[in-house]
Amino acid sequence: MLSPGATIGVLGAGQLARMLALAAARLGFKTHVFAPSADEPAFDVCAARTIAAYDDPDALDAFARAVDVVTYEFENVPAATAEFLDARRPVRPNPRALALTQDRLVEKEFVQGLGVETAPFADVPDAGALARAVAKLGRPSILKTRRLGYDGKGQVAIRGGGDLGALFRALGGAPCILEGFIDFVKEVSVVAARGVDGEFHAYDISENQHENHILAETRAPAAILPETAVRAKEIARRIAEAEDYVGVLAVELFLVKSGRSERLIVNEIAPRVHNSGHWTLDGALTSQFEQHVRAIAGWPLGSTARLGRVTMRNLIGDDAERWPEIAAEDGACLHLYGKREIRAGRKMGHVTRIELE
Repeated sequence: MLSPGATIGVLGAGQLARMLALAAARLGFKTHVFAPSADEPAFDVCAARTIAAYDDPDALDAFARAVDVVTYEFENVPAATAEFLDARRPVRPNPRALALTQDRLVEKEFVQGLGVETAPFADVPDAGALARAVAKLGRPSILKTRRLGYDGKGQVAIRGGGDLGALFRALGGAPCILEGFIDFVKEVSVVAARGVDGEFHAYDISENQHENHILAETRAPAAILPETAVRAKEIARRIAEAEDYVGVLAVELFLVKSGRSERLIVNEIAPRVHNSGHWTLDGALTSQFEQHVRAIAGWPLGSTARLGRVTMRNLIGDDAERWPEIAAEDGACLHLYGKREIRAGRKMGHVTRIELE
């Protein structure tokens, strides 16, 4: 168990790292952030920084010697970087969990191996394999790169009459996975944490609305059956235990309805704090960011009790220009990420509103 005053190393310096650093400071920890670019929001609030490439062994070695534990804010940190650091300091979540979620095919095979349902899928290493996969899974279906996709990037819908070769080339000719179409009612997510000792806590299930493939709004609790919520938490626990996971993770799920029954299908796993858990900053006794710090530091996990009905709205691109209006609104909890440049599709902040129950 780390004592206050210890230093937490964070790989990545975006808004998630920023909020982790703020949560760590509240518990008396220091943070040392490592990232390749200097113009990142987490550098405004951390105690120390390293600006270097993720494959720079000298910089990584010095970073490891300066921290007590290492974590990461996004899943595209090279797995080799996590393995290099894990030989010197504990990396939490472990490098295996990171590597598993970096490849959509490996991730889906892992989830199915746990007896948990995913969308039907097929490996697509080349254009010829795509034709065979479409013949098997049908249209519409979704072609995704196996690696490095997020917020709708690295994927394309396959519908009737499309040129399959052109669609494959549009994704750069990289190895892909084809996923069968799921006629879902809504997307929900479970944000949960597992401690070093195996303690497991999950937040109430949230319901997510996307616009232009980017999460726009999250509401908690989700409007789902109680038994569906229990099942979602069980899925997250099974995944976390199978990975020997330490820290916060999110599991995105499709909700499919048949009559009055509800079924959950795993879409993706995020081995980190997650956008759909931002509501916990104002709407839960322990935020997902504090919970992650507690878990990786070996502390007891905090209460996940929800304080009311919560709506979190992302401020994307020019939405951030509305900050004076939001700041003047009674009951609105405004979070701005300190990004210097507003760009279309860029997450600039979020606002949380709580309705007491």
